[in-house]
Amino acid sequence: MAESPPHSDDSYIHVEHHYFQRVGWLRAAVLGANDGILSTAGLVIGVASAEASTGAILTAGLAGLVAGAMSMAAGEYVSVSSQADLEKADLDIERAALKSHPEAELEELTDIYMKRGLNPETAREVARQLTEHDALEAHARDELGMSDAVAARPVQAAFSSAASFTIGAVLPILAALIAPAGQITPVVAVISLISLAILGALSARAGGASKLKAASRVVFWGVAAMVVTGVIGHLFGTVV
Repeated sequence: MAESPPHSDDSYIHVEHHYFQRVGWLRAAVLGANDGILSTAGLVIGVASAEASTGAILTAGLAGLVAGAMSMAAGEYVSVSSQADLEKADLDIERAALKSHPEAELEELTDIYMKRGLNPETAREVARQLTEHDALEAHARDELGMSDAVAARPVQAAFSSAASFTIGAVLPILAALIAPAGQITPVVAVISLISLAILGALSARAGGASKLKAASRVVFWGVAAMVVTGVIGHLFGTVV
């Protein structure tokens, strides 16, 4: 008996895995964690280079953690809320246009599909059917470029940024806490750079990008930031 070709069963469902749907939370989370590690490590190294006491170094690190997490949450919420306001305003404009000039909006949608390669008859029919199904959704997606994957979510962005910043900032603080006396700067630097490399690799994996390239990128800027803050702390010789 001849074997059936693979996946000939009608019950087989083709499923594709895409990374773009993660863009909403991934950007905020990666930015928060990277900033948490980098800014806190830089602060700790800068204060340590000024020959401050361990208590002062840890206090500076904790203050940086709290202030940074709140700043990231507020910044993400405000900026993403602004994006949400713009999206709402554009949708209101499009909703009014669909109500006052439906034929012109249909022609506009038809023209969009023709520019994407459909012949005029097919483009007109697609535009008509999509308009009947949900005209505002069709224009939001195909004219304005809006979709659920990139929709503004202020609360999600704020929470992701604050939480990831806190997790990232804890690492250099713990490194400073366990480091032997007089070795805080090298211990914090090494652990922070390792953490940045891991973060870069994990974010690349989540986004389907090159792990080596992403890790190298964050480590390079991590080294630069730590060198600068260390030099400033050493030159001033005082807690800043």
